[in-house]
Amino acid sequence: MTTRPAESLPPSFFDRIYAEAPDPWSFATSAYEHDKYAITIAELPRERYRSALEIGCSIGVLTAQLAARCDALLSVDVAERALDQARERCAHRQHVRFKRLQVPEAFPDERFDLVVVSEVGYYWSHDDLLRSRDLILDRLDPGGHLMLAHFTVEVEEYPISGDEVHEAFSELTGAGGPGAGEALRHVRGRRERRGAFAYRLDLFERR
Repeated sequence: MTTRPAESLPPSFFDRIYAEAPDPWSFATSAYEHDKYAITIAELPRERYRSALEIGCSIGVLTAQLAARCDALLSVDVAERALDQARERCAHRQHVRFKRLQVPEAFPDERFDLVVVSEVGYYWSHDDLLRSRDLILDRLDPGGHLMLAHFTVEVEEYPISGDEVHEAFSELTGAGGPGAGEALRHVRGRRERRGAFAYRLDLFERR
């Protein structure tokens, strides 16, 4: 029986993954990923966002699409090899910045009206998920949007599941029962399946 790791996956995990393959999850070539990115972008309620944060940008495939909807975009990741590719992919986008940064150990000292957490939350431990949630809420403008998109098939190598990530934020809509708080409003959500692959998307608004 395999036991899930108790701690967040460290930067060294991703350094090794990207050293072995430049696009280990086929973000640039997978039809499944392309469809998911298209839906993620289409579900954004506003045509333009003033200042957006993308946590876990990887090689920048989704970043390039987000950039078209944002006046300013800060995309962060823990893996320098991934960031190098993202910078090259978005080199013509002068309003996009990249930074090597490990959330929740560090967090941008800025305010945002859009935060995107796509395929990264399940790398956090449960405690780090809650810390990250608090930091995101603290920096998200009232009326700002939070977009979550995560693979929902269980992966034993990851500390938590994609569903656990989304449920942690759903708790702050009042759905968690008395005392859960209502910092967020759930705008909409959907689940998609493509063969053996499945993901969940949820959009929240900061109250």
